[in-house]
Amino acid sequence: MRTSTSLRRKLISVAAVSAALFTAATTSAAVAQDSPTQEAAVPAAQAEAAPGTPAERLIVGYKSGAAEAKSNKAAETDAAAKGKEAGENLDFQRRLGSGAALVDLGENLTRTDVADVVAEYRADPQVAYVVPDRLNKPLATPNDTEYGKQWDLFESTAGMNVPGAWDVATGSGVTVAVIDTGYVTHSDLGANIVAGYDFISDATVGNDGNGRDSNPADPGDWTAANECASGDPAYDSSWHGTHVAGTIAAVTNNGKGVAGIAYGAKVSPLRVLGKCGGYDSDIIDAITWASGGTVSGVPANANVAKVINMSLGGGGACSTATQSAINAAVNRGTTVVVAAGNSNANASGYSPASCSNVISVAATDRQGNRSYYSNYGTVVDIAAPGGETNSVTANGILSTLNSGAQGPSSESYDYYQGTSMASPHVAGLAALMKSANPALTPAQIESAIKTNSRALPGTCSGGCGAGLADAAKTVQAVSGSGGSTGGTTFTSTSAVSIPDNGSAIESPITVSGRSGNAPSALQVGVDITHTYRGDLVIDLVAPDGSTYRLKSASSSDSADNVIATYTVNASGEAANGTWKLRVQDTAAQDTGRVNSWKLTF
Repeated sequence: MRTSTSLRRKLISVAAVSAALFTAATTSAAVAQDSPTQEAAVPAAQAEAAPGTPAERLIVGYKSGAAEAKSNKAAETDAAAKGKEAGENLDFQRRLGSGAALVDLGENLTRTDVADVVAEYRADPQVAYVVPDRLNKPLATPNDTEYGKQWDLFESTAGMNVPGAWDVATGSGVTVAVIDTGYVTHSDLGANIVAGYDFISDATVGNDGNGRDSNPADPGDWTAANECASGDPAYDSSWHGTHVAGTIAAVTNNGKGVAGIAYGAKVSPLRVLGKCGGYDSDIIDAITWASGGTVSGVPANANVAKVINMSLGGGGACSTATQSAINAAVNRGTTVVVAAGNSNANASGYSPASCSNVISVAATDRQGNRSYYSNYGTVVDIAAPGGETNSVTANGILSTLNSGAQGPSSESYDYYQGTSMASPHVAGLAALMKSANPALTPAQIESAIKTNSRALPGTCSGGCGAGLADAAKTVQAVSGSGGSTGGTTFTSTSAVSIPDNGSAIESPITVSGRSGNAPSALQVGVDITHTYRGDLVIDLVAPDGSTYRLKSASSSDSADNVIATYTVNASGEAANGTWKLRVQDTAAQDTGRVNSWKLTF
């Protein structure tokens, strides 16, 4: 939901814009190997300096007792021997500050050649690890001319940490349905727009001379004085759907305008809001159609959305009719993100903010406080930047717009504020997650966003969900990219119940076929269902009994479930043996289970 200095009307329809503008293993065998353990099966990432570029050097870490760990001569001799076995000319270059050896591979090696050398080192029990000397580059900053004004994406205080997610995913392959006012042509967005639909059945509300049709173009939603309700002033067109769409997927690195959060994604505009707002019945049909359901009289959707954004809402708790449509969409695999509302009130009294199976988003200001207008409460799942323009315009959310007071005129950019602006931040994040890991379910997306959020840097009276959404941390967690070298994965899928306020339980994984020690960036993926994750203490137990704390208990962490990937420096541990995930519930009244967990070497 958005408010601005130029548009503050309160629509009277069932879903008024102003009410809420912006949610091969078996059970008998606990261990499954996702990739072969043969010596030569070296993942591409372990043979490349950058994607598609074979490594020119390797960094070899020897165990502390090996002669090569202390003697440069021994390391040089070992490199020559390994090269001879692999049919290459290897050359010890120097000793790194960490004690590891830097080994040159020569020129013109293919990725297969490098993999052969890596395999030789991996087979040596005196080698703790061998990794490519990877090529690093400055983290890219979009060249969009207005990007520097998008504090909501990158500022360390209360930005959503989006640039760090772009190294993993950009939203490619994902369609986001923006159920809103439609779309007005904009050159900074048009390349990412795909076909949508105009679901407004009332021609007066539609303001385009007809009812439903295949054209979701926004003709403007301006109103004359008293047109929606007695005493209402006249209002200019909002171009609200275009502003929301730009936050999600504005074209990026095109040397103009703003950057979109999921700029590799596509947006399908679905028009449900016009003059004075829009009706539940049209919104329900749009939810159904967007997610791949059938709507009588409307052609089949060729651009089924994996994410829906609804920066809209009205007064009253979620109706059975709306809830039914949302449930069906989620069951079809579509994540539904909604605005919490702009009434500085408990979101439980607003729809769709209070619906189940949605991600309900509150708005924060540039300092990380709950924005003065944002709804709050236990139905809120997460907070995201929504801005405040009441004192400083540039503290709002900048996105694509149009300058027309009534009908479309020239394209423009402007700052808006509202939970309508916060919601598309989370919808964009959901698109990044789905792009990074297409297998994610809506429930897993919601849980991961909550689990990987960070504490609000400011204050929130009334409740702002799990915290401030963190794009980089969340995308890295669901993609397993938080330091993984792309090696073999061992998985346990045997569910284990966690007793309430009881003794710790353990779930084992037996690792075999590895050589040497575990990596310094061992990835521990965890999928735990629990009704109050703050009760949980989670440890990784190495084969020798050493423990590594993954998560501590916290009385302030009231969200559900733990779906996360943790990085552990396990380089001092032998890789082979039985590893355990140890979980203990430390407080009463909540229960859960370990659904699965995995180790990626």
